Amino acid sequence: MEHLADLRLRIIYSAAWFLIGCIIAWNFRETLFLFMKAPLQIGAESAEAATIHHKDLAEPFFVFLKITGVAGTFLALPGILYNVWKFIAPGLYKDEKRLAIPFVIMATGFFVGGAAFCYYLVLPFGYKVLLQFGADVSSPQLMMQEYFQITTKLLLGFGLIFELPVFSMFFSALGVITHRTLLKYWRFAMVGAFLMAAIFTPPDILTQLMMAGPLVILYGLSIAIAWFFTRRNARDTD
Repeated sequence: MEHLADLRLRIIYSAAWFLIGCIIAWNFRETLFLFMKAPLQIGAESAEAATIHHKDLAEPFFVFLKITGVAGTFLALPGILYNVWKFIAPGLYKDEKRLAIPFVIMATGFFVGGAAFCYYLVLPFGYKVLLQFGADVSSPQLMMQEYFQITTKLLLGFGLIFELPVFSMFFSALGVITHRTLLKYWRFAMVGAFLMAAIFTPPDILTQLMMAGPLVILYGLSIAIAWFFTRRNARDTD
């Protein structure tokens, strides 16, 4: 019952962080949408190709509402991660609890770094490639809702896959996994990388490779991190 009460408290605190983030983001909703539209404008050959439409009067409101939720999640991420840590911390040893601040900082940094990698490198190139398909025979009519969905999915997808080294550090520091575990399942990891790329990206091979490639590199980095912490844990045990 104590754990359930603490879980409820952490959920309430995380929801409060999320609500505060959404309130802040709502005041910048139009600026945020223009920010999300910038990669399309970079990839488009003309201003007309980057024009976005909406099919009904309510669509802008709901898109702005969803943008607020996504931006609120980004803003609330440090607070949410901290509450996740506070929930699991009572079950850890004193030395393990020292990982709290590095975990929150690294998890936030890698998530934002993954989203930034997607925003500045993947989206402009991917949208340029997609706009060129069929450009000689038809003109694209991009809808607000569909554009928001695909852009958000890519940003969140890259943010999540960039968390792989952080979780590798966390679980290897606790002794849950070792570098041998990751090496054992590297074939499954490679298949999973391309499967995730196929799920999160548009159906063109170049954009999928731009997600699968970093994921493979991050898996290799995770093996190196797990190796370091496995050796440290063995040295501490000796």
